Amino acid sequence: MNSALFASIYSLSHRSGLLDFLGIFAAQYLPYILLIVFLVYLIQIKGTRRRLFFFGETALAVILARGLLTEWIRFFYIHPRPFEALQFTSLIPESGNSFPSGHMTFYFALAAVLFFANRKWGLWFGAATLLVGIARIFVGVHWPADILGGIIIGIASAAAVHFTLRRFGINGEAPPSLREVIVEETIVLE
Repeated sequence: MNSALFASIYSLSHRSGLLDFLGIFAAQYLPYILLIVFLVYLIQIKGTRRRLFFFGETALAVILARGLLTEWIRFFYIHPRPFEALQFTSLIPESGNSFPSGHMTFYFALAAVLFFANRKWGLWFGAATLLVGIARIFVGVHWPADILGGIIIGIASAAAVHFTLRRFGINGEAPPSLREVIVEETIVLE
């Protein structure tokens, strides 16, 4: 199924200069645009504490997904890229193991953290990231299973970080002031 789905997507390449250009753009340059969009979201967060928390949650999710899990899997599981396995020239240069997609683990970790903070931004970001994944199949540097594996690792890593932080009561909100605690206790006692 992995090979058949790859063949059906890759067969669309080399047919139209415009389609090839769009595929290359989505595979190579759209990730940079997504990173800029993510930074814009980060900058617009109100409150230094909330902004730092969001940045920290993102950093932990990305380090877990891309820095640890992806590299650990690639160390133990050698999987050639489609252009290496099938002996053709891909539309963009790429090297290293194919599974899981580093782009998908990184960007879906970002998308999931965004989703936990703002569903609308997270869904939009996830859809654009999925387009990057499809484009990376189209240009011949990833198998569909690589993309799916990256998506699962990215989302699972972000969810693990998010729910672990919540489990320990770490949420980026300022703790209540002494006055707020006293007023709340007074109301409870009345």
